[in-house]
Amino acid sequence: MSENGNIPGVLDGIRVLEIGHFVAAPFCTRLLADLGAEVIKIEPLRGDPVRQWGAQVDGKSLWWSVHGRNKKSIALDLKTEEGRSIAIDLARECDVVVENFRPGQLTKMGLGPDVLREGNPELIIAHISGYGQTGPGKDRAAFGVIGEAVGGLRYLTDHPPGTSDLPPVRVGISVGDSLAGLYAALGIVSALWRRERKGGDERYQTVDVALTESVLSLMEGMLPEFGALGRVKQPTGGAIATAAPSNAYPSKQGEFVLIAANSEPLFAALAELMERRDLIGDERFAGNAERVANAAELDRIISGWSQSLDTQQLLDRLEAAGIPSSKVYTAKDIATDEQYRARGMVQEVADPRFGDVLHPGIVPHFPGAPGSVRNTGPETGADGVRIVRELLGYDAGKIAQLQQSGVLK
Repeated sequence: MSENGNIPGVLDGIRVLEIGHFVAAPFCTRLLADLGAEVIKIEPLRGDPVRQWGAQVDGKSLWWSVHGRNKKSIALDLKTEEGRSIAIDLARECDVVVENFRPGQLTKMGLGPDVLREGNPELIIAHISGYGQTGPGKDRAAFGVIGEAVGGLRYLTDHPPGTSDLPPVRVGISVGDSLAGLYAALGIVSALWRRERKGGDERYQTVDVALTESVLSLMEGMLPEFGALGRVKQPTGGAIATAAPSNAYPSKQGEFVLIAANSEPLFAALAELMERRDLIGDERFAGNAERVANAAELDRIISGWSQSLDTQQLLDRLEAAGIPSSKVYTAKDIATDEQYRARGMVQEVADPRFGDVLHPGIVPHFPGAPGSVRNTGPETGADGVRIVRELLGYDAGKIAQLQQSGVLK
């Protein structure tokens, strides 16, 4: 484990109950756990589905080492009255519940907000769903990819119109789920702050986050441009539609290097670097609007220059000139990056199943209390007996009965 002494996390003292699965709710609670919250994850007896995702070692997911880190796991059969009773008892001892079932599903299971708040009326409940808890589309099925499509992201990550007949390109990670989890975490800490500073107020005890809305909120000028001008924002491939030059340019080896020289001083510096001072006075490139209008020609010129240099030569010259640039990082590049390593954003963490595993660090960074990976993703139900004994006060006889009946693993 990474260690930072005994410095408590910023959310130390907050207890969160996760009744989540797949990505969105567990990502939310991982963020809270990384910042010091105590997170108790309720899993089905067979475990969270993500335990079976990604690359496996001896049938165990490497992704789970990060996805479930800093949490405690209790495995319950929530289809039974006894399992639901334990969940209700746990909610009574928590500040927050996070869930990502379809709207109304927990209520059908006997774990609706009114039930979870019995004995704990100030409980904050965060709901993460495809389309939100209200509206005509609330019951539609959705995963993160659907949120990306409905939120407008999948259209914009496509190839430019007329350049490809391939399907719209996926970002490459579960970005819709993770965005929803991030917004849920923001809503939770906002609700906790409100409760602490202003006292209990039921208006701020329910956080309603939709995958679709989380993606839509990032779409910059897409909506106002359509509303005012009827303009549908189009995909631009590797370029930025509102600033130029900013694109990925090939080196001699065919590797791509991002170059962002989209201010007047930076464009002038790039022109000097390319030994093309004539571009500075060219009316086609006189300002950002002109450069955007003639971006294709400008990209052709820059690509001709970039392809004359080896990747490292290109990077060194751009850095010396103070022009924002980078090669397109792979996992290997990230793992060996000095800046990431210096800030603890890439760290080796001891996992009892795998040995040392590379983990991303904790974001946001608090320099005085940087936090730590206290444990890697636990085995299914690893903490269940201890939780019900120490937190809920169940005696040995009751615990044995729950295990024998298959309610508690």
